[in-house]
Amino acid sequence: MNTTTNVIMALWGLSEIFLVLKMRSGNDDAKGKDKKTLSLLWLVIGFSIFFGIFISKVSYFPFYFTQKLQIIGLILLVLRFVLRLMVVDNLGKYFTVDVTIRKDHQLKTDGFYKLVRHPSYAFSLLTFVGLAIVLNNYIAAIVLLVPIVSMFIYRINIEEKALKDQFGKDYCDYMKKTKRLIPFIY
Repeated sequence: MNTTTNVIMALWGLSEIFLVLKMRSGNDDAKGKDKKTLSLLWLVIGFSIFFGIFISKVSYFPFYFTQKLQIIGLILLVLRFVLRLMVVDNLGKYFTVDVTIRKDHQLKTDGFYKLVRHPSYAFSLLTFVGLAIVLNNYIAAIVLLVPIVSMFIYRINIEEKALKDQFGKDYCDYMKKTKRLIPFIY
């Protein structure tokens, strides 16, 4: 990884730390729905990034041989940074890093939420796809992406149960017409 990648990854890390510190649920919120998935998610992300980078340094299994794809990976990292913050802003006071139903919570189905049910997760996953491209190593990409994607899907299942419990038929109807992470696909 080069200096540009390190700076982008540092900014990403700092933005996530900021969200964790500033965007937790409050005392008036319905807590206990997270089932410790935030802590587990951070643990999986930390280990996956560490081992992905380590494997990319000690082995050579490239999936491209041109700098153009590395630039695409860097663009994905930056794009994700901007888009995720836009999602946080779009969801406003209802955004929390832990799975929580806020007091007077409203179901959000416009903006990014018109395209996918979990745009914040979708853009977070974009970070790891970008990093996998930058690392340019098949094995590192698998070590990085498989555990993280699996953990995100597990967390989405927890969150969707909380949303179904809160919004009932409205959320079920929303699920029928809107994909989870990738518009029109999944």
